[in-house]
Amino acid sequence: MVYFIGAGPGDVDLITVKGRDILGKADTVIYAGSLVSSEHLEFCKTGVEVYNSASMTLEEVIEVMKKGESENKLIVRLHTGDPSIYGAIKEQMDELDKLNISYEVIPGVSSFSAAAAAIKKEFTLPSVSQTVILTRVEGRTPVPSTQDIEILAKTQASMAIFLSVSMIDKVVDKLKKGYGREDVPIAVIERATWEDQRIIYGTLENIAEKVKAFNITKCAQILVGDFIQCHYEKSYLYDKEFTHMYRKGLK
Repeated sequence: MVYFIGAGPGDVDLITVKGRDILGKADTVIYAGSLVSSEHLEFCKTGVEVYNSASMTLEEVIEVMKKGESENKLIVRLHTGDPSIYGAIKEQMDELDKLNISYEVIPGVSSFSAAAAAIKKEFTLPSVSQTVILTRVEGRTPVPSTQDIEILAKTQASMAIFLSVSMIDKVVDKLKKGYGREDVPIAVIERATWEDQRIIYGTLENIAEKVKAFNITKCAQILVGDFIQCHYEKSYLYDKEFTHMYRKGLK
């Protein structure tokens, strides 16, 4: 049996209880060593086989899983954040389907939600934004033309941009064109929830130069939108005048 487990964004305690419990029972662990803290391995049992996938190909990863399955071992594929977001797990699951190897996905805390927590902001605010867009700028991996950041920014939704801080000039240029203004608030969170986490605030007008000054080139979330700094309407959920199925309001 193979378990794809989201290890969370950095802090080892942000893995789920279920994820850690299964990790502790694993006979074989394949972990994304370039992104996942090695501290997670301290919760593994004695004698566990550990593979760092940072230097492995898809074929090599599947071969380890195939061998473990033949030996009736419990196998954990430990991914960063939540494996459903830029986790490249479908290609692994498709290969396991071909081999008739059973698997399960255990979700984790994504870096986009960890980044919002780090700056103590809420993506969804009444009258400001009720939509969150998770995306990336095109680099060596292309992006569908209809999902270009410039096009997405025209919605004025809250945005979390992955895997793009090394191309900050390109990101900012597209966002300026999409939003149609330069005063849009933006925050760059490097290594959210890690001990060496860094946060930079700015606007589309000045964030690029700040990112370069701090030499942030990888492992950073770019959060952009008016939700970062704005006036907003309070929700109806706790409004004393609002009636819903669990509470009678004043009106």
